Amino acid sequence: MAYITLNKNNFFNNLDIISKKTKSKDKIALVLKDNAYGHGLLEVAQMAQEYGVKKAVVQTCEEAQKIENKFDYILVLADFPSCKNEKIRYTINDINAIQKFPTGTKVELKVDTGMHRNGVGIDEVTLALEKIQEQGLLLEAVFTHHRSADELTSEWFWQNEKFAQVKSHVKSLGFGEVRFHSCNSAALFRHVDFAEDMARVGIAAYGCLEMPGAYERDDFKPVLSLHATQISSRTLRSGEALGYGATFTAGEDCRVSNYDFGYGAGFLRTCSNNYTSPKGFKLAGRVSMDNSSFISDAKEILVFDDARVLAKSAKTISYEVLTSLKAGLQRKII
Repeated sequence: MAYITLNKNNFFNNLDIISKKTKSKDKIALVLKDNAYGHGLLEVAQMAQEYGVKKAVVQTCEEAQKIENKFDYILVLADFPSCKNEKIRYTINDINAIQKFPTGTKVELKVDTGMHRNGVGIDEVTLALEKIQEQGLLLEAVFTHHRSADELTSEWFWQNEKFAQVKSHVKSLGFGEVRFHSCNSAALFRHVDFAEDMARVGIAAYGCLEMPGAYERDDFKPVLSLHATQISSRTLRSGEALGYGATFTAGEDCRVSNYDFGYGAGFLRTCSNNYTSPKGFKLAGRVSMDNSSFISDAKEILVFDDARVLAKSAKTISYEVLTSLKAGLQRKII
């Protein structure tokens, strides 16, 4: 069956780079949402714990509960409490949601500094803080999210300036002990001298960070590789077509094998007839639900070992390639 390998040495290499930038392992908050970007929630949590990462960021309370024994601090980005746990903090994404959190809940206030997606408006911060106190919530942090840190525009700078104003305002209201954070992977590596309380890193830890121009890096190493096993093999004669819609026609006799990895397991169909594996095997015909065919006679093939390469063939981003991988695929740490 198709399976995934996770390279622990590469993961630790990436965390070394990140911890050097944050100046401490304790400032790394590893983003584990969406099954750890397709890598496997429990598998990555295990490796992170071994490395010494103590903070994690997830999407839901369910995810948080699954890894609560691995971390000292867990931030839930988009859910409400369904259990009591001292390790878990919850994000306030909308001023009208404050009343939905039970008294005593640890919370972090998200502020919209330009993303215009989640978070209270800058002009709502004072009222939000008042409502948090009225509700009896325990405010631990105020944070924001960058919309264009991975692009060479001025937006990263003016969002930083807006967040600096938010910090000053929050402190002036008597919340001097509140923590602040704003950096995703790209924003962290835009900073010359990182000085926030933590950085929420995802794609950099998984080795697929892509940065523009002068910020481009080649020291991150992809963690995830996808392998598929041969189901059947045959000789395709010159002029014969293969797969649904007969979209591939052999120009000469060739050996073609069918492998157990299709779009049902996360192989994006847009790669059809437009991808070559790391070992030089060309994808032939359309990717189907449970199968894909390569010009190869190998019993097992490495489909990809760098999601960024596959993403170019699919005309998308590595995030989509990785998070499309189904949870049912076996994942092995090597």
